[in-house]
Amino acid sequence: MTRSIKPALRLTFAVAAVAVSATTLAACGGSSEAGSDQPLQFFLSGDANQGGGYAHMAQKYEEETGVKVEIVDIANDDLSTKLRNAAQADDLPAIARVGAVDPVWRGAASDLTDITEGSGIRTELSDWDGDKVISLPSDITAVGLFINKTLFDEAGVAYPTSEDDIWTWDEYVAAVKEVQEATGTSYGMVMDKSSHRLKSLFYEFGSDYFQPDDEGTFSSNDDTKRALEFFNELNDDSFMPRSVWLSDADGNALFKSGDVVSYVSGSWQIADFAVNITDFEWASVYMPTEKERATNYGNAASIVVFDGPQQEAAYDFIEWLYEPENYTELSETSSFIPAVDGLEIEYASHADAFDIYAQDIAASPAIVGDIKSMELQYGAQGVTTEGDPVRDETVKYLNGEQDVDATIENINAQFTDQLGALE
Repeated sequence: MTRSIKPALRLTFAVAAVAVSATTLAACGGSSEAGSDQPLQFFLSGDANQGGGYAHMAQKYEEETGVKVEIVDIANDDLSTKLRNAAQADDLPAIARVGAVDPVWRGAASDLTDITEGSGIRTELSDWDGDKVISLPSDITAVGLFINKTLFDEAGVAYPTSEDDIWTWDEYVAAVKEVQEATGTSYGMVMDKSSHRLKSLFYEFGSDYFQPDDEGTFSSNDDTKRALEFFNELNDDSFMPRSVWLSDADGNALFKSGDVVSYVSGSWQIADFAVNITDFEWASVYMPTEKERATNYGNAASIVVFDGPQQEAAYDFIEWLYEPENYTELSETSSFIPAVDGLEIEYASHADAFDIYAQDIAASPAIVGDIKSMELQYGAQGVTTEGDPVRDETVKYLNGEQDVDATIENINAQFTDQLGALE
């Protein structure tokens, strides 16, 4: 049985200091000289890679209202630093699409609660300040399985095309090995070196991931061990290339080479593959199951509006953007999985792939959302870990530096030491 997450109280002095800093910024944030007659600056990353959806909607908004929204597309690695520097200089933009709400400027984020009322916006993926919603999920991202359809067809091996014939993990491995052998392909599977991808395997095996008790001590259940042992068996340099997790080889590039039968990655790859894979046919298929049917999903990014002289105009734009007709257009242009329920998205290509992700998300157990909510709470408190304990300790296990029990023990110890209990 999955445990529920029990929030508790333990903030470090450093986190409290960050909160004070954020409150100070809230008092003066957004006091830029820019007025309502100036363009609304919208900081984000990767819009061009996702079809220019936000730029498209900004142009539409200007045509309808006369208000210009200036899309400032910043490299993902630089976005967080740029926003922190802007906050410290009292020069935040009007709007931003961010990976996470930063305690440095959290106090300058406007209340967006009214936008969510009566909407289908999935506010469980929002950041909250008490009973106020201070961010909106831009879209949903989820872990998924891609196959080289050309290789499956060549080998004459079937793959799931409906929810009635989803593979178990053992069935998936057997099918991929059959394709691998029949086609002489070097590798059967590759998975991105990421705890986000590994989480799906955990959930499918019945793991409740790593959670704190009331005192902030982390633990997991026995199914986490089974999942790690299974993953270790797959990383044999025959079925899976050890170079991805142990030497930072690029899983995306390996799959695109055509010399890998299947790839566990994420929904954002659909738009890339649609354009950049031309040498073979690919397809999305349902994630394999074990104890559970699951994927790992969450908000791809968060939309925030900053306090200041342009706050009202920025709020109006975001309110307009999340109207069903407009958000549907954004989702279709950017090939997003919508973070608003009840919409019918007509994708220009690979609609079947998006439908599979939607079904996997709907079928996932509650623990997936619970863990995401827990992570958002830690982020809101400014509590982070050094590196990624799950990924980093798993690498040590795969490399033979420690056994599975030590791996789990080390992960729990690092989370306990660096995160502790929730507020």
